[in-house]
Amino acid sequence: MVAGEASGDLLAGLLLDGMKQRWPQLQAHGIGGPQMAARGFQAWWPQDKLAVRGYVEVLRHYREIVGIRSQLRERLLREPPSAFIGVDAPDFNLDLEAALRQRGIPTIHFVCPSIWAWRPQRVEKMRQACDHVLCLFPFEPALLQQHGIAATYVGHPLASVIPLEADKAGARRALGLADGDEVVAILPGSRRSEIHYMAPRFFAAALQIRQARPGVRFVTPAAPGLKAAIEQAARAAGLADGLQVLDGQSHTALAACDVTLIASGTATLEAALFKRPMVIGYAVSWLTARLMRRQHLQPWIGLPNILCGEFVVPELLQEDATPEKLSRAVLDWLAAPARISAVQHRFQALQHELRRDTRALATDAIEKVIRT
Repeated sequence: MVAGEASGDLLAGLLLDGMKQRWPQLQAHGIGGPQMAARGFQAWWPQDKLAVRGYVEVLRHYREIVGIRSQLRERLLREPPSAFIGVDAPDFNLDLEAALRQRGIPTIHFVCPSIWAWRPQRVEKMRQACDHVLCLFPFEPALLQQHGIAATYVGHPLASVIPLEADKAGARRALGLADGDEVVAILPGSRRSEIHYMAPRFFAAALQIRQARPGVRFVTPAAPGLKAAIEQAARAAGLADGLQVLDGQSHTALAACDVTLIASGTATLEAALFKRPMVIGYAVSWLTARLMRRQHLQPWIGLPNILCGEFVVPELLQEDATPEKLSRAVLDWLAAPARISAVQHRFQALQHELRRDTRALATDAIEKVIRT
């Protein structure tokens, strides 16, 4: 298995639960993070080696990443596993899967790359690389099957893990927050490159929010290995004394908050499943942004907006992701309880749509691939 970032590690950990239940003697190894390790996964490399986003950002780490993939490919070809499961990270996994599949190793890709949103040309690589794709969203299998790619909708595991009614009071007690506090969760991303681009903007926005609403409390969950970088960014922004930086605990932070200022990615879906209003911000290097815009197929980048088919929450990207605009969008939520209630009802319906027995459905599909 290969999972290349915090969200993939979480998804892979849930998948391992299902496979371990079906095959108690399962041995799993490759590249992963702490959620996978907690299930007995043996990581030959840590996942943060692959946690890089953006064309320009990847170029800085290209030689190391390609070297890791080459070493992993050779090791798996020498000692073929029963199956290879690539969890998201398509730029790394699809080429690896294609090489393994050519040598007869069954390949499963967990999380359909968003070919419906951008880079549709990736579908040809998927046809060459994947024996089967496990899809998180209900519309994806039919799209893939049009291109001759076998796929199964397994639901989004987070929709079952996250409760329909989050314990906001309990989460606040766990973080030392009072029931009456006004709380904003700041999630600048789970990759070092995201912290570089987003944390200074988000923390500068937090200062402006605090000026408008002096009693507001801020919490930021830090992905493994990123706490020091987040704390440094907070100090540089002048927010060190007003920010509680957590070791992980992103779900606790989202359950506890009133609004979240959040970087685009899987975390936005988690926020939606916690029924939290959000402001999505994102920025990359200007060259990466220019290349991405050319290949983008939809008007939204945030998963809650994509799944709802409209802008239910604001997105502020690149030059629009300024502290002034970000802070104003957060303050707009805090001043509009009726708007918050409406988006919470929308997110409740979305969660029901995504709730499936993901562990069982995914394990059934994997078993069929292995035994074919």
